[in-house]
Amino acid sequence: MADNSIPSFQAADLVIQLLSSSTRETKADVSTFGSSFTDHMLTIEWSATEGWQAPLIKPFENLSLHPACSSLHYGIQLFEGLKAYRGDDNRLRIFRPMLNMQRMANSAKRACLPAFDQSELLECIRRLVEIEQDWVPHSNLASLYIRPTLISTEPSLGVKKPTRALLYVILSIAHPYFSTEGKVISLWADPKYIRAWIGGTGDCKKMGCLNYGCSLLAQYEAVDHGCEQVLWLYGEDHKITEAGTMNIFLHWINEDGEEELSTPPLDGLILPGITRQSILDKTRKWDEFKVTERYLTMAQFCSALKQQRVKELFGSGTACMVCRVGHILYQGENLHIPNQDKSSLLTSRLTKELEDIQYGRTASDWTLLV
Repeated sequence: MADNSIPSFQAADLVIQLLSSSTRETKADVSTFGSSFTDHMLTIEWSATEGWQAPLIKPFENLSLHPACSSLHYGIQLFEGLKAYRGDDNRLRIFRPMLNMQRMANSAKRACLPAFDQSELLECIRRLVEIEQDWVPHSNLASLYIRPTLISTEPSLGVKKPTRALLYVILSIAHPYFSTEGKVISLWADPKYIRAWIGGTGDCKKMGCLNYGCSLLAQYEAVDHGCEQVLWLYGEDHKITEAGTMNIFLHWINEDGEEELSTPPLDGLILPGITRQSILDKTRKWDEFKVTERYLTMAQFCSALKQQRVKELFGSGTACMVCRVGHILYQGENLHIPNQDKSSLLTSRLTKELEDIQYGRTASDWTLLV
């Protein structure tokens, strides 16, 4: 249902221009995440004087931007990430897309980019995926990654609220994100780099130097130390915040002897991940152990590890879904996290239950049928 209080484009006005023939058969099956794209894209232009233009699905092509475009100079831009899955019944499902639309709207407000009707954008995306449905892999190990993006196209070097913007959506074949898919990853924890801070934009999916671009140097330093990702710490007490681009969870026996699943709270520092929320919703519904949103420090973690109270540490995100952590390099010490039998791991259970929803084996209102 459209929200008529928001001046927005309408899916009913969607214009569709299709290629005469698909390039799908001629493109190589590229296994690198986000490097193989489908035939078409969705674009919607906006200006302060004319508002939103009619949405357009057209052949995939490069963008043409003014050299002074403020998204290039000042990072006035944002993106989202969600996936479509081909189920065992051959039907396509998008996983919890309205949560992505809500998060995108929040990021747009923070970036001074134009508001839009979330339901109308979702319907446009659904139509794009429907058109490109043959690209969705027939595989439980792959999916179609959906990347909505909103950028300022203001052709000015002045630092100001944009008067022009472009919303576009591209689709990419998504293979496993990590080369160690199904195994465990290693994290490098060093407080000298900070991903986000209170009052900043850690809770927004923003590009430029914010949240993602600023993490690259630390990421490559982690690799130099023999690790795959960064464990982001915050504050003098080294609070555990996120792992790479993932939310982080600790399954442990807490200081009071209770079994607990804990993840940092959404206080503006942490990205409100869709998989994160799904894990919290699932485990709270199980009601089998304590589930909390609170900060834990490296001192607490190291103490629990020494006392053998750590069951599992794992990251979560749209690209990787659930990813176990095998060891952490912290202050020159390798902290090895115990590996339980796979059948008893919380991550194995969560992965199965989430995949069963995504691939249609379990009926759920968390998916949108295409």
